[in-house]
Amino acid sequence: MTLFEEAFSAPRQILPRDGEAVYFQSAFSNEQSARYLRTLTDETPWEARNIILFGKEVPQPRLACWYGDLGYSYSGITLEPRQMTPTLVEIQQQCELLANAKFNSVLVNLYRHGQDSMGLHADDERELGVEPVIASVSIGGERNFRLRHRESKELVQITLGSGSVLVMSGLSQQCWMHDVPKTKRHVEPRINLTFRLIHNI
Repeated sequence: MTLFEEAFSAPRQILPRDGEAVYFQSAFSNEQSARYLRTLTDETPWEARNIILFGKEVPQPRLACWYGDLGYSYSGITLEPRQMTPTLVEIQQQCELLANAKFNSVLVNLYRHGQDSMGLHADDERELGVEPVIASVSIGGERNFRLRHRESKELVQITLGSGSVLVMSGLSQQCWMHDVPKTKRHVEPRINLTFRLIHNI
């Protein structure tokens, strides 16, 4: 690895204040990412669910599956946990090293094309605790990721590449909201895994 490549792939904090969001551009190699993409695409029992948005029930614009020790509720739906697979455990262990944190659950999302998206939200459910650590893994196609400050409306944008990990912690969920917007350009399918620690409350 050259000095330029090392500097380019070094972890970097992308939030200017009020929380931490550290981006690891090359947490997984191209070979690992390709293997994970194939395995997760084939072995995940993807679900198409409806969510409650602004009081209305609408189709969730992506496929998803929940793994872990406990169930999880958001946007009017409750996800029953499935047992972690060896592939997910392998990815989780690397994320725990990067984040210096323990996780017991992961939400796996499949963005099939540019019209699949994630609306503006924060991971601030009671089950996550006051200042949760969230490790977000991207595999496959690149997508734009935006964080918007709740008060100032300041906007931070980053392109999440395949094999990258974004670790959000501290006040990031209290002070910022985030989304993955739709895009009209052609994008390859993307799998996103968000590892978290769910508390039994």
